[in-house]
Amino acid sequence: MLSIKRVPTVVSNYQKEEGGEAPGGGCGRNCLKSCCIQGARLPLYALKRVDKVAEKELPLLGCKEHCSVAFLDSLILGEWEERMQRGLFRYDVTACETKIIPGEYGFIAQLNEGRHLKKRPTEFRVDKVLQPFDETKFNFTKVGQEEVLFQLEASDNGEAQFSPNAPIDVENSPSFVAINVSPIEYGHVLLIPRIFECLPQRIDHASFLLALQMAVEAGNPYFRLGYNSLGAFATINHLHFQAYYLAMPFPIEKAPTKKITKLSDGVKVSKLLNYPVRGLVFEGGHTLESLANAVSEACICLQHNNVPYNVLISDCGRQIFLLPQCYAEKQALGEVSAELLETQVNPAVWEISGHMVLKRKKDYDEASEANAWRLLAEVSLSEERYEEVTALVFRAIASFDLSIKPQCAEEVDSVSSGNQPAMVAGSQQCLVLQ
Repeated sequence: MLSIKRVPTVVSNYQKEEGGEAPGGGCGRNCLKSCCIQGARLPLYALKRVDKVAEKELPLLGCKEHCSVAFLDSLILGEWEERMQRGLFRYDVTACETKIIPGEYGFIAQLNEGRHLKKRPTEFRVDKVLQPFDETKFNFTKVGQEEVLFQLEASDNGEAQFSPNAPIDVENSPSFVAINVSPIEYGHVLLIPRIFECLPQRIDHASFLLALQMAVEAGNPYFRLGYNSLGAFATINHLHFQAYYLAMPFPIEKAPTKKITKLSDGVKVSKLLNYPVRGLVFEGGHTLESLANAVSEACICLQHNNVPYNVLISDCGRQIFLLPQCYAEKQALGEVSAELLETQVNPAVWEISGHMVLKRKKDYDEASEANAWRLLAEVSLSEERYEEVTALVFRAIASFDLSIKPQCAEEVDSVSSGNQPAMVAGSQQCLVLQ
């Protein structure tokens, strides 16, 4: 078994030091378990039906000046700011220093000393992407109701609806949006799909579609959603996405891409170029569900083949980055330099996207593009392993798209890049972390 020791992020004020249940089993804490949930009411936002993501008409930095503020966007920020006024966060994230690192990529550095204070390192298994849900460990049913901003569901009639005081239908397991009490940025929230089903941290079609719908309906290009699998620095094995606001482009969003193929349902799949982490980029699609299905199927493939990965939903749902990684595996095997380990940076989705969350003043003061690149280069799969993984991904997508033949993955790639090594079929044995 491969494992690493790291300081777990505290996402709830009810999260016990060792990750177990707080004394009292939740009773009297106004939690989300059966002891407290009966008769509880929370705001409810019903998402309107969106058949397709609007075409990008304006650059990322110019869009915000011309777009009206969506109700969901204002709801998230309004509720989040109200919790900040109530003092529910462990520190004031608006006081954290942030700077753009000089260089071609514009990596963003933040000094956030509050995220790991007063916490002891905990051992995490990193060689199994799929692990069963464990009720004895911390999960989101143990958070306080005051940490939940609102319920989120699809609208029955296709139109957006909002109820400020709706009952909680436990039997139908609603999805919740809650604060992260250790925020990385302004408006940092957690999306917890079908919370009472107690799903482990693994993407499925319905949960990813919900996350994509949230990004589209928020309608703010500075609001991104991210996902970390187990083995890729998720520390809570209860299905959740993270999201926050950052009013500048991530370096990964500015990286060039090269088209690999276009699926029959209109989804374009590209590869990242000139970026330290290898990854795939998904865009377009005849419907929002087409885009969600393509990405979900790719994620499910990685999960079944035990490949840790991160996902970034960007640009109001128009662009999705899928990033397999191996940093935790290298760390467990002793293949990461002591210099990098001393920084205590855990390269999850935000760091991989170019937002470097640093815990030491020394690292912040000495932040450079070369240092950021050095860290992220350790995150990326090797070229050979990446080709094996993407070959498996395209075979999985082919089950949803008959225009791609699984046995012809090499041909798909050769159309866009004559000098790139063809994707080869890899065995599961070479992908499983051992």
